[in-house]
Amino acid sequence: MTEFVIPPVEQASVAVAGSNARFPIRRVFCVGRNYAAHAREMGKDPDREPPFFFTKPADAVVPAQGTVPYPPLTDNLHHEIEMVVAIGKGGTDIAVERALEHVWGYGVGVDLTRRDLQDVAKSMSRPWDWSKAFDAAGPCGPLQPVGAVGHPAQGRIWLEVNGEVRQQGDLNEMIWPVADVIAYISQSVALAPGDLIFTGTPAGVGKLQPGDAVRGGVAGLGEFAFTVGARRG
Repeated sequence: MTEFVIPPVEQASVAVAGSNARFPIRRVFCVGRNYAAHAREMGKDPDREPPFFFTKPADAVVPAQGTVPYPPLTDNLHHEIEMVVAIGKGGTDIAVERALEHVWGYGVGVDLTRRDLQDVAKSMSRPWDWSKAFDAAGPCGPLQPVGAVGHPAQGRIWLEVNGEVRQQGDLNEMIWPVADVIAYISQSVALAPGDLIFTGTPAGVGKLQPGDAVRGGVAGLGEFAFTVGARRG
């Protein structure tokens, strides 16, 4: 038995719909600007950009329910609703036509972003980590196994705040579909069971305030609801 000098952290995981079992999280990859309308609202040209990626810590994924804390160091916390892909079989240089064989299931999550910190990082050509990889930065609903939902390629994706629809689109609007995203990631790193992929967000990202009631979902994959917590201090 391995002896550790400090107690190891608990395995990060996400719930599985209709089961007491949980999906262990290894790494979290996120696709940037994967919907054309969102790319344009961020001032970019979706016709010229290949997919790019950033990451979040595994333990940044928290249940999309109850109260999700408002993070420190920001006055401009943004919501980004996304379909989440759970990898069940690893590999490198995965062919696009075989990529979906590596998917265990799908879910719905929110890429929370400290937009003010991201804007500063962009202006200074610095990494985005502080804007994307903070505590509780990835609220996520329960995962649905492929056997229950198939491989969603179309369907409504939406998010509302205090009853007002902020984001609404369709999965078929993704510039890079799930199979392409998996293939691209596997060219750079070895995907492994337990990896999650947040697949990008439609247009309409916006500011969250403490006390906001947030709801969202993807057709066929379920819905979530949480409240934004108070600022610290």
